[in-house]
Amino acid sequence: MLTLTQRQPPNPDASVTLTLALTAEERTRSRHRFEAEGGKVVFMRLPRGVILQDGDILQDESNSSLIRITAKPEPVLTVFTPTPLLLMRAAYHLGNRHVPVEITPNYLRLAKDAVLQAMLEQMGLEITAENLPFQPELGAYGQYHAH
Repeated sequence: MLTLTQRQPPNPDASVTLTLALTAEERTRSRHRFEAEGGKVVFMRLPRGVILQDGDILQDESNSSLIRITAKPEPVLTVFTPTPLLLMRAAYHLGNRHVPVEITPNYLRLAKDAVLQAMLEQMGLEITAENLPFQPELGAYGQYHAH
């Protein structure tokens, strides 16, 4: 059993004890029990408001173990359009609904949701249902750190 209490910056060269794959929603939890590879139990006890990102390293309370966080593939909708204006309009409408959204110059990605999919299709956007890692924007007040 490991209790994770500290976050370190991402370091691809770090020698980690284990990797813990978490969904976007699970990466927002500051206190939770997870089962890792091989049935190992991991307790997370981080400061409230910490949002973990793919590649983050967590350290246990005894400073003897390092755990790498990875973004676990999950059901998502990837939204494409040939016009940037339509993509911006989609981002605006999703933001009005306070929906977590991954934003890139070429697509938006959100958790699978039939109602939002219908709205976006009605706006004329192309949507692909996929099973991929989801990394939504943290928002203006998220405890963000650059990768």
